[in-house]
Parts: sequence; structure tokens; C-alpha cells
Amino acid sequence: MIPSSYYGGFGEESEADIPGAHEGVPVQANGSPIALRRRANATLFMLARNSEVDDAVHSVRSMEDRFNRKYRYPWVFLNEQPFSDEFKRRVSIIASGPVHFGKISDEHWYQPSWINETKAQEEREKMVEENVPYGGSLSYRNMCRFNSGFFFRHPLLQDFRYYWRVEPNVHFYCDMNFDPFVFMHENNKTYGFTITLYESQRTIESLWSAVTDFVIQHPEYVAKNHAMTFLSDNNGDTYSLCLFYSNFEIADMDLWRSEAYTAFFDYLDSRGGFYYERWGDAPVHSIAAALFAGKDRIHFFREIGYEHSPYMHCPAEDLWTRGRCTCDPARSFDYHGFSCMRRWDRIQGR
Repeated sequence: MIPSSYYGGFGEESEADIPGAHEGVPVQANGSPIALRRRANATLFMLARNSEVDDAVHSVRSMEDRFNRKYRYPWVFLNEQPFSDEFKRRVSIIASGPVHFGKISDEHWYQPSWINETKAQEEREKMVEENVPYGGSLSYRNMCRFNSGFFFRHPLLQDFRYYWRVEPNVHFYCDMNFDPFVFMHENNKTYGFTITLYESQRTIESLWSAVTDFVIQHPEYVAKNHAMTFLSDNNGDTYSLCLFYSNFEIADMDLWRSEAYTAFFDYLDSRGGFYYERWGDAPVHSIAAALFAGKDRIHFFREIGYEHSPYMHCPAEDLWTRGRCTCDPARSFDYHGFSCMRRWDRIQGR
């Protein structure tokens, strides 16, 4: 649970930002800066297409109303195509902080030339026959690979350390009267989540063997306080399929930019599983955070009410009241049969 000392938005107590905090501090009507209690070097981040403008506006409005109007962090929007004037206009008018729009390079988005397209297409067709979600989608695979290994390399994100991933058409149900970025910075947290669940085995049939091969070759990258028991019931022989639902992530990009993760992603990418199967960024990020960051640096934000349909986390009891939440705690996915929260609780000693 977040200590009470982290609650509050703008204040007059201190103008001292966290070292390296992003410029763009909000100003009063007379032009003088509004003092912030604390501020992190962080941004809100969304990957979206022009056709998703309505859903993007919904998410930005929800985030601004529940959190960012008090803290005014910048937004970064990325797209594999140039953003339309309509998208820019409709999003910018409701964002309280600076807004940046960028195009993803073809090299980082599209399927690499070394992938055997005949083999990849055959696998996509099999998944379509088996009704695997997004089984036939090449663009979905491009997105998963981009989110796994490239978004944090985009020029617009280079000046930031922390990011909060926001998807189009998500819901934030509670007032957030604390700054998750500052909390993570001051408590040495690397990865934050709200929902954890099982991955589909069919989409990642060879992923775990690639992970174990990498770990055998590079044991030096594994944290002493790793969270292998979240990932496996038998010390790594097989994968539990548990992951953090990565469409909500508050994370430190120093992890993704590290030597360990760079080598890890490059190794996975060389295996072709993003295209020959349907490896997602959720298992890739979750496995990396559990192994390379360790269990003490992963944080469950129980205070943040969040939904990406069909899964929702809703705070309970006093947290629900404090956040003036509009979600129904009885519908929270936390301890649903398909959730991995009980497993996470066990390794946290709860």
C-alpha cells in the first residue's frame, strides 16, 4: 500500500524536483511556476492509430480526470503512420502536460526481412483455424515486437526514465492522489502492475525454452532476489504461464535499456518467435522483470482502479473509498480463477 506521505498533487512545500526531472513545470496565470511537491523524469505513453482517435481521447480524458490534471506529466504518442491533424487536435486539447507525437521507424515496426514469410504465414493460418486471438494478424505481431524491444529507443522517449503505458479505450476508476512515478523512484521499484493472469500456451510454445537457453548462457544477468517462483513451479523446468497484463505498465526504462535486457531481447528476436508463433510483449516483459529486476522491485498498485476489457482491477474497502472509485469491487479480477494474483501474493509473503 502507498504510504500517506505520497498523497497530494501540487503544493507549496518544495520546488525541488527529483534529479533529472522533465522540464515543462506548469505555470500560474501570471507566468510564475507552480511548485510541485516532487516530480519524476517520466511521461505518459500511448501507441495508437489515427482510426483509434475516439478511444484514445477516452483514455486520455480518463487519465487526466483521475490523475494527470494534478501532476501534468507530458504525453508521448507513437504511430507507425504520421498522426492526422484531427488526432493531434483532439488529444492535445484535453492533455494538461506537453504533448509529443512521433512516427515509428519502419525498421522498428515491420517484420524483419530475415523472417521466413512462408513459414510465418503458415503459422498464422493455423492459428486462425484454431481461433487463437489475433492469430492471423501480422500487425499485432509487429506491435508486440515493437513494445518488447523498441518503444523505449524512440527519440521522443530518450529524455525520460519512467513511463506509464496507456492504451486506447481503457478506464481509470479511482482518483489517484499520489504520484506513482515518485513512489517508484524513491522506493527503488522498477516495474508496476495492476492485473496478472495466464498467457495462452498456444501463442508462446517455444518461448520458455528460449528463455532457459538464454539464462544458461548468461546466469550473471539473473537477480539474486529473482521471482522465478512466480514464473515456474519447478525451478524453471516449465513456465507457469503467469504474466503481468502489460497494457498497464508503470516502469523504469533503465531496465529495458540495460545490458541484460538488450541481450535478452536480441536473443529472443533472433529466434523468430514474434512471427513464427505469437509472442507477446506481456510475457517478454514479465519474464524479464521477474528475472532481471527481482521480486522486491516489482510493485502491485492496488490503489489504481483500471480496466482493459475484459479484465479489471478494482480497489477494495478503504482504498475504494479514498479513491472515490466508480468500479464494483465484486467484479475485480484479482482472485478470479484465471488470475495469478494468489501466486504473486505467495512470493510476497502474504
